[in-house]
Amino acid sequence: MSRYTVRHGMQAAYFSDRRSRVDGFVQRHFSVPGTLRLHAVAFGRDILRAPVNVALAPVLVLIRVLAWLCRRVGLARLSAWLARRRILLRTEVARRIETLIVTDLLEVPLPEGATAGDPLALSRAVLSAPQFRDVIRQRESVVEAQALAGRIAVTLADYSGTRSAVAEMTTALVTLIAGAVAFQALTPGMISLAPDLADAVSRTAAIADFPLGKTLGGLWYGVFPTGASALALAATVIGLVMTGAVVAAFAGVIADPVQSRLGIHHRRLMRLIDTLQAELDGAAPKPFTAPEHYFARALDLWDAALSALRALRS
Repeated sequence: MSRYTVRHGMQAAYFSDRRSRVDGFVQRHFSVPGTLRLHAVAFGRDILRAPVNVALAPVLVLIRVLAWLCRRVGLARLSAWLARRRILLRTEVARRIETLIVTDLLEVPLPEGATAGDPLALSRAVLSAPQFRDVIRQRESVVEAQALAGRIAVTLADYSGTRSAVAEMTTALVTLIAGAVAFQALTPGMISLAPDLADAVSRTAAIADFPLGKTLGGLWYGVFPTGASALALAATVIGLVMTGAVVAAFAGVIADPVQSRLGIHHRRLMRLIDTLQAELDGAAPKPFTAPEHYFARALDLWDAALSALRALRS
């Protein structure tokens, strides 16, 4: 039996064992107690990073589409370069998840005090990991081995980056429910929710200031409705965006248990392991796919279309 066959068999056995650990990993870290522990690090800068990631998400989708197109037309080097671009800001929750995947699921030791969010620390950990040592030694050069470690780091970043898209979808679901309950309207985003909320606030203020009392004010503005000023609408949009940032930072507290129950976390981690195995085996590229980003962009388009339709009607 050749050394390649033995090495390939050991590698296959290692990843098979990783797959058997996925359900336990999901239960430990994405159940209600697990996700609450996970989001304990979200207080602080993650609340500021969340809206920035929402703004950068369309850029990420565009870059991924361009990378796919380049790969299809044979521009492999350009495709690989585009795929390695890190567009989203790494949140503390994302760093924590990447660290847990590396140390708990993959059982790759990290240097003391290091996190998987540090690309240099992760590259060193991968290059020195006993599980990967024999495979990495087969690379033609040190540069190629380092490039492999870099691709693994990007794959983990892509995995953790899906949380930004899921947070957007969770926030959209919250706004949908709020719009349906409060205004009996479809509001899949903050932009479509803002006019209804601004009008409601303006109407409440006008009724409270009505000179003949609130009861007559309610009757008067029921017949002659008042609309929000441009300034009030702008203030409402800003307030909703800030609220959405907080919701997005902690959306995983709601989304993680639901995704665990539906098996989404299980399937996503299985895709991650398939990608890592393909990288280490030197097989054909099998990029980690994150359809959540495209679902979130579809919600953005829906929100924009509803807002544009409302503007045309008015």
